Amino acid sequence: MNANSRPERRALADFNEEDSNTSGNPSLMEILDARLSRRGLLRGTLGTAGAALLGSFSVAACGGGDGSATTDGPGAGSPITLGFTPIPKSLSDAVSVPAGYTATVLYALGDPLTSSTPDYRNDGTDTAFESRAGDHHDGMEYFGLNAAGTARDAAGSERAVLAVNHEAITDQFLHANGTTANPRPAAQADKEIAAHGLSFVEVRKTAGKFAYQKDSPYNRRVTPLTPAVIQGPARGHALLKTRYSPAGTDTRGTINNCGTGITPWGTFLTGEENWAGYFFRNSTDNAARGGSTARSVVALNRYGRAQGAASRHGWETAGADDRYARWNISQTGASSDGTDDYRNELNGFGYIVEVDPYDKTQAPRKRTALGRFAHESAIFGLRVPGKPLAAYMGDDSRGEYIYKFVSAASWDAADANATDRLATGDKYLDRGRLYVAKFSADGTGTWVELSIANSAIAGYATYAFADQADVLVNTRLAADAVGATRMDRPEWSAVHPVTGEIYYTLTNNSNRKVEPTGSSHVALDAANPRAYTDAPGNSSPGNVNGHIIRIKESGGESAATGFTWDIYLFGAEAGMDPAKVNLSSLTADQDFSSPDGLWFSPKTGLAFIQTDDGAYTDVTNCMMLVGRPGHVGDGATQTLNYTKTDGSTLSVTTRVGAKPTAATLGRFLVGPGDCEITGITETPDGKAIFVNIQHPGESVSKAGIGTPSAWLSHWPGNAGYGAGGTNARPRSATLVITRDNGGLIAADGTAVLNSF
Repeated sequence: MNANSRPERRALADFNEEDSNTSGNPSLMEILDARLSRRGLLRGTLGTAGAALLGSFSVAACGGGDGSATTDGPGAGSPITLGFTPIPKSLSDAVSVPAGYTATVLYALGDPLTSSTPDYRNDGTDTAFESRAGDHHDGMEYFGLNAAGTARDAAGSERAVLAVNHEAITDQFLHANGTTANPRPAAQADKEIAAHGLSFVEVRKTAGKFAYQKDSPYNRRVTPLTPAVIQGPARGHALLKTRYSPAGTDTRGTINNCGTGITPWGTFLTGEENWAGYFFRNSTDNAARGGSTARSVVALNRYGRAQGAASRHGWETAGADDRYARWNISQTGASSDGTDDYRNELNGFGYIVEVDPYDKTQAPRKRTALGRFAHESAIFGLRVPGKPLAAYMGDDSRGEYIYKFVSAASWDAADANATDRLATGDKYLDRGRLYVAKFSADGTGTWVELSIANSAIAGYATYAFADQADVLVNTRLAADAVGATRMDRPEWSAVHPVTGEIYYTLTNNSNRKVEPTGSSHVALDAANPRAYTDAPGNSSPGNVNGHIIRIKESGGESAATGFTWDIYLFGAEAGMDPAKVNLSSLTADQDFSSPDGLWFSPKTGLAFIQTDDGAYTDVTNCMMLVGRPGHVGDGATQTLNYTKTDGSTLSVTTRVGAKPTAATLGRFLVGPGDCEITGITETPDGKAIFVNIQHPGESVSKAGIGTPSAWLSHWPGNAGYGAGGTNARPRSATLVITRDNGGLIAADGTAVLNSF
């Protein structure tokens, strides 16, 4: 997520628009100025433009309790089709879903997690967020329980632990009269810090309806102060040593948690995304560290922390206590290794973090083998016994990269039922190979290993890597060194449960230009082919609406180092030029902007696409669409022609997936005012989904906090949930959506997964 991406919020401090990739890595058009040919499309695929997928595919990952890949043939029954009438766009301060569906608020900011915690007053006076729901609900996963609630049951559809990320905060609404400027009052900082992190909350279906259980022993919060363990190759490395952990083996908490993943052995993965902006560096820190070319200074700049950079919330000003001092990462101590200050504290963030949702006694583990960057999520490819596992990840900043991790250990199906789940995570996530993607204009691509053995990394002139742990801590610099392809803000990734094809949302990129100027601008290329103007109040061309790219591994192997690719969907306003902008020919029932959250139903194989939009908000609030996916190569090539300032033509040829129809893509949900739709999971029976509404009404200033009539949202109080009524302060919240006839969500048909 990139919570401050909308134009109406740009007057506020925009710490999420981190933009530090000045590597000069070439775009595809600079590498290969050649038109694509149909020969580059996948050979031997179903191949019919617009055709639905899977009628002749064998089923993978849906037979057997461990979820291992199988080779079962197609099942009987009618094909899966979209089971709803698309809804129109909306600017109402309400949640809209199709006729025949019901959306109910389940779990909102401030809801108590213990029976002794008072109900949420929602007037800015509430405290004790260590035992309440945090703010900005984001990625989420469902972990089934048995009927008695005593043990894990992966098939449990009526009782579960719901794991929820709390990415950030709308700070003004957390305090009665808004925030106080620096130096920050300790009481305000304590509340804001605790409202970040993770929730684990039991949900239970009773008399046909889900509700959260505020007295469950599974309930807990993980905040930025919760002890956490550093695992993998960087554990104990010099770059991780701090005053809190002189050995470099531990840190505290997790922050700016965005997308999620679920492991094959039943644990929760959460990505630390735009964490750098929470930390402060003073204006003379470069000199203290040895000058502008010092290794630590180069690394800090690459991760968006130049000297003098203000912190997002000013927590470092709240007092001398260690819980505030850690947010100042200036070199203030006299030690040579950083064990007397927090100069290395930033290096303890930016990882995929693994947590066991069933066992609150075990500390979260930061998996350094998966690299350090603005992690959205980590999604596993199809798992096959005897072969390595692959996890796919994106770095959500403009011009950043797409990654995958391949485990050294081969998958053992017995581990799906492991009881020591975090030890199983050690087995698969602490050793392996990390790769970054390079896209070629002919529709192929390469996964390049990020290894100190690679001469491009070992001999990189910009930064002298010490060892492999250094490569993993400073992953962005290593990716720069090997010339990875700069992408348009890679956000969520998702793997189709049958084909194993990998989808990435590329939300948008204002720096994608026909004629780049300056180090932050990026040239057009086949995988990121658009630059145009279509946003209210913004006349600067760029990739305004974003797109979704998809990848097919060579030979269907997770450990492959080659792939083919195309673009599943281009976000666009329906009325825009189909030759330059609306390349997917979206209609009014399908058009969208800034795809962000992305998820495939394991039950139906349908794609759920969620938006965090700043370019279409004069027409509609953010939304969620549902689509029947196709496959890589099911469309055609298309050439976009741009006129440069000298009158010459720049031609960019890309690969457009099959154009959606009314039968294959439709709008399923529209959220309340000034929100983002993000986070989705479902019950194993496919009859309930959980969706998060993040930061409704977040565009409020300190001056506006006393004027409820000027707020852009009062949801969910205006829908009858919690205190405040029609003038309620808005709250991030989790919805549960069910179908009135008790059927599958968004789908009709009886053949599950293997027939569309």
